[in-house]
Amino acid sequence: MSKTVYVIGHKNPDTDSVVAAAAYAALKRAQGQPQVKAARAGAVNPQTEYIFQRFGVPLPEFIPDLIPKAEYYIDELPPVIREHTPLWEALVLLEQSPRQVMPIVDAIGAYKGLFYYNAFAKNILTKINPHRKAVIPTSIGHLIDTIKAQPLVPTDCEAMFNGRIVVASLSAERFQDYIHAEPAHNKVVLVGDREEVMRIAIEAGVRALIITNGFIPSKDITKLAEAKGVAILISSYDTSSTSLLALYSTPVISVADASIKPIGPRDFMKTAKLAIAASPARAVPIVDDGGKVVGLLTEGDLIREPNIELILVDHHEFSQAVDGIQNYHIQEVIDHHRIGTFSTPYPITFINRVVGSTSTIITSMYRESRTPLDRAIASILLCGILSDTLVFKSATTTDTDREMADYLASITDLTIEELGRDIMGSASLAARLPIDQLLRMDRKEYEVQGKKLTVSQIELTNSQELLARQEEVLQGLAHIRTEMGAYLAALMATDITKFESILYIDADREFYAYLSYPMQQPGIYILKDVLSRKKQLMPALTEMVQAALG
Repeated sequence: MSKTVYVIGHKNPDTDSVVAAAAYAALKRAQGQPQVKAARAGAVNPQTEYIFQRFGVPLPEFIPDLIPKAEYYIDELPPVIREHTPLWEALVLLEQSPRQVMPIVDAIGAYKGLFYYNAFAKNILTKINPHRKAVIPTSIGHLIDTIKAQPLVPTDCEAMFNGRIVVASLSAERFQDYIHAEPAHNKVVLVGDREEVMRIAIEAGVRALIITNGFIPSKDITKLAEAKGVAILISSYDTSSTSLLALYSTPVISVADASIKPIGPRDFMKTAKLAIAASPARAVPIVDDGGKVVGLLTEGDLIREPNIELILVDHHEFSQAVDGIQNYHIQEVIDHHRIGTFSTPYPITFINRVVGSTSTIITSMYRESRTPLDRAIASILLCGILSDTLVFKSATTTDTDREMADYLASITDLTIEELGRDIMGSASLAARLPIDQLLRMDRKEYEVQGKKLTVSQIELTNSQELLARQEEVLQGLAHIRTEMGAYLAALMATDITKFESILYIDADREFYAYLSYPMQQPGIYILKDVLSRKKQLMPALTEMVQAALG
């Protein structure tokens, strides 16, 4: 089974991150890799939602975390056995199964128990115990299928009953006494060529008569059986072999282990490991919300690679990545930010270019590979470039960004200036969001001398709307700082009409003495001509934190 490869951006994604994931996944699929899917690690902001809706592109799949779950280790749908399958047939299937453990399901595929050799050995003993009269659930149809018998006088083949297997080894006189000693309606009598014994059994009203060694009885016997409603089956095997096979006609569910409880696809692998350790089969089934089997985990699955791999776009540091990323193989990184402490134990493709947007890099990769661009994908790529460069006003903007934007505009027949106004206008809706949601948009985490910093950024066309909520903003930042145990929590609100940003900040008390930006009021600072968090704010903020920490 081929692995799924997710192209995914950073937590609290901005427009460029989500666009890059969608566009690069589309490029990979166009190049013959259908297993590549776009994903996002958080809710989208109003600007991103507007862009994807406007151009009719589905949003990437939301993956809140990648902490290992059972579904990431499901190789393929396991072979299953229907609960009424004869035991003999089930044993053949089990022998052919590579794992030698199989889920048992009902008619609609819902899990009923596990079938494995230890469970079979334990439960079959209760049916062949010589100190007890063996009673097995079976049916005429199961007996026919298991013994490969020829039905001579068929009756209801599907009806299940609790059958007693009786070998007619006594003399006719003694057998007469034995068969009438207790009700005979559930007895299955095995006999050779003795028609006198056959007649006694039929007149006693047994459920079925199995004649061994291929002997065909007289017409008188068959007519009597028809009149009494007794099934006659002809077995080509001898009596000893037939009696053994008759025991194996019982449905497999009767010897299954129903004590092993299933887990769900979204259950953490920690839960799965405990379940496997507690399972006598050293295996545990995985079922969906409807109880249907979708997978099977065994001890061997715990040491193999998960069935997903990753391509990171618009970030590479694990502190900014979806939780649990360290558990997976990373195929590629495509980014335009500073290179941090990222490393892998194996070689990967790492593309990092000095441009203002990851969407610029993805566009150039389409051109370099001569892959045709779908108009909708080209449209969102143009939006990604314009969003991340603040319509070329950001200090991070390069000539390459402008060149790629012109190329995309020519494909899409969109006007850069008009589109830029539209998407920046949609971004300003962020100021009306609930504070908790607003502060988690495009939030990135950093570390300076062992101290955590968290800095969010939003773009506005009117900074006054957010200033009216300044107390809410500062209280929200204080809550985030406490929640994360961070040294500093900040929001950079960039006004793209004034070419300035307002910095809302909550930090350790000692830090404020080193904060060199003009203060509008406590916790709020004016950043003239500062539009880029990456190139303008973070280098300066890092120096200030280092100075405060000594």
